Amino acid sequence: MPQPTPLLLGLELSGTGAHPASWRRPDSRAEELFTAAYWLGALRGAEAAGIDFAFLPDSFALQQDGAKGRLDAIAVAARAAAATHRIGLIPQAPVTHTEPFHISKAIASLDFATVGRAGWEVTVSAGQAALFGRKSEQDERSRWHEAEEAVEVVARLWDSWEDDAEIRDRATGRFIDRDKLHYIDFEGDNFSVKGPSITPRPPQGQPLVAVRAADPHSTRVAVHRADLIRITAPDLASAAATRAELRAAVTAAGRDADRVRILLDVDIHLAATPDRAAAEVAQLEDWAASAAPGTVFHIGTPAELREVLRQIETGSVADGVVLRPLALPAALPHLSALTPTLRERLGLPRPANRYAHA
Repeated sequence: MPQPTPLLLGLELSGTGAHPASWRRPDSRAEELFTAAYWLGALRGAEAAGIDFAFLPDSFALQQDGAKGRLDAIAVAARAAAATHRIGLIPQAPVTHTEPFHISKAIASLDFATVGRAGWEVTVSAGQAALFGRKSEQDERSRWHEAEEAVEVVARLWDSWEDDAEIRDRATGRFIDRDKLHYIDFEGDNFSVKGPSITPRPPQGQPLVAVRAADPHSTRVAVHRADLIRITAPDLASAAATRAELRAAVTAAGRDADRVRILLDVDIHLAATPDRAAAEVAQLEDWAASAAPGTVFHIGTPAELREVLRQIETGSVADGVVLRPLALPAALPHLSALTPTLRERLGLPRPANRYAHA
């Protein structure tokens, strides 16, 4: 009988943390936000803790609250490629003002740099048309229709080179077999792309595509296109219901629901004791009051969070979680306490010590 798939653990690296006042903490390292050292330290720490993949948020807009300014998420992931070895790197790349040809090349290049650890979180851009001056502002339906076309173009470009297109025949001087490069000939409402790509097919063939199912338009794209679907939910029961609905929708779309992973966002703040965690969050709120969490959250110890994760795994609440630390540097030292041992992953109990007294 096959063993259930272990709960996937993701981490979102959002600046100094998801809370807008996180940069004011003494341990925030806010002065390093625009250095490679900050991001490499966070990603190496997450990898050492056993985190499966890291999401790197991005946008063309400045943050409304908290620390301001961003580095390009794909560039950060590329810088981390050689400095990490196992963790998946999934940068956001907005499609509303970006050509899919550029995205396909960038993510394929990241997949080569990481030897098959790249993904792409699809996002759209609202209220940013004036930054580019190329088209008028679009409504949400139009943005996500364009995003779905962009995902299709990117996927076709990744496939436009067959796996063995590079032949490197020194005798004849033929580096590639032109018969194994293909025009994609995509004609849509937003894009007309002939192809082929200028980058060979990535190591994964198709790097993972993630979409947050936040409204009917993004949910439709997620159901039809995503390998990873991110959700928010106020509690575990609601998350389980959302997962069931999404799996049914994926099946109705003609896809295998077992090949799509539903990931629940969990906002966290961890400390050595529950009282310490609560006091630190109270300090953040004193500095800058924030809206109530829009998803499951945990303020407490790593051991308590492990119990929440166990409930998510055993209750078929989600296939994985994306942890969103309120204060990122503060959370990193605690993450290793969340990942299961090999015995736990295999469903085997920890043996009792034969010499210990009852």
